[in-house]
Amino acid sequence: MTPHPNTANATRSFTPWLLAALLAATVPLVAQADSRNLLPRNELKLYNQECGACHLAFPPGMLPAPAWQRMMGALDKHYGSDASLDAASVQQISTWLNTHAGTYKRVRANETPAEDRITRTAWFERKHRRIDTPQVWKHAAVKSAANCMACHTTADKGNYDDDSIRFPKGLDERFRAAFIDD
Repeated sequence: MTPHPNTANATRSFTPWLLAALLAATVPLVAQADSRNLLPRNELKLYNQECGACHLAFPPGMLPAPAWQRMMGALDKHYGSDASLDAASVQQISTWLNTHAGTYKRVRANETPAEDRITRTAWFERKHRRIDTPQVWKHAAVKSAANCMACHTTADKGNYDDDSIRFPKGLDERFRAAFIDD
């Protein structure tokens, strides 16, 4: 049995519209997923390998370019450690960091956080203002304000969304209210 000629034409003309509608419906979902991820699409394996060997390889968009430049220029005195690398690695990582620096929506290009620390940026202090107590930052389950993974369960994937926050085990319950974003 052959289909009616008008039915076949209707199906062919309907298919592009259906595909366009489906695509239009999924594009916002893809954009939304990307907006939650602070890591650039072109992650640098060398950065993850070298910097991630000692601590979380922080998304470069969390600091302005001048902060990354100063940090990469003083790796022999990297927050009390010698994190020196060969010149080619320094150049490759520096270029990548500068390309993606300050892309987080709250980072100001002209901001100079104290000691070039992410935890001393205005946006970090504002976002964590209710948690900023020594008991929380020094607790065994947290260790420091720079230990994002203590609370942000998907920080290693570049996602710091409030939905992925967990209350650290062993932390006094009186601090729980500070983990609820207002």
